[in-house]
Amino acid sequence: MERLATRCGTEQDKPQADAGVVAGSAAYDMESGDISRARGFVREFLSDARSLRGVDVPSRAMEVSQLVVSELATNVCKYAPGPCLLDLEVDGTMLTITMWDSGSVLPSALKGNPSRAGQHGLEIVLAVCQSFEVRREPVGKRVRVQISLLDGLDGDPAGQSPW
Repeated sequence: MERLATRCGTEQDKPQADAGVVAGSAAYDMESGDISRARGFVREFLSDARSLRGVDVPSRAMEVSQLVVSELATNVCKYAPGPCLLDLEVDGTMLTITMWDSGSVLPSALKGNPSRAGQHGLEIVLAVCQSFEVRREPVGKRVRVQISLLDGLDGDPAGQSPW
């Protein structure tokens, strides 16, 4: 189940703009193929923000945002099976990705270990995002990350990462 929606929940075909902010939402049951559909939703959302609203979305941000959503959705599948909500918001310089799921356990990154097979998803997310926040909700939790849409001279995200 996937849909683009305004903040008040009416279905739309394209991202919604509100005072310079472009936002979109999708809901998933986290069944087979939903991780791929979530990546596709991010790609389509950012492509629409670029073509319909003139938002500058560098290829780095396009790729990193799909990677981050893939990692967050994989964690939902592994640790909080069931529905999840994906909200995207662009304010011109930052992409905010928020994912809600029904799981009560808050994610935590394991100590770095290059010989460990797997369980590096949160480490990857922390390495490529400009901010990371987890909040308990009355049901489940909400993970919120931000990715810079500005590139520095070296092609890396402009500004400092807190990590």
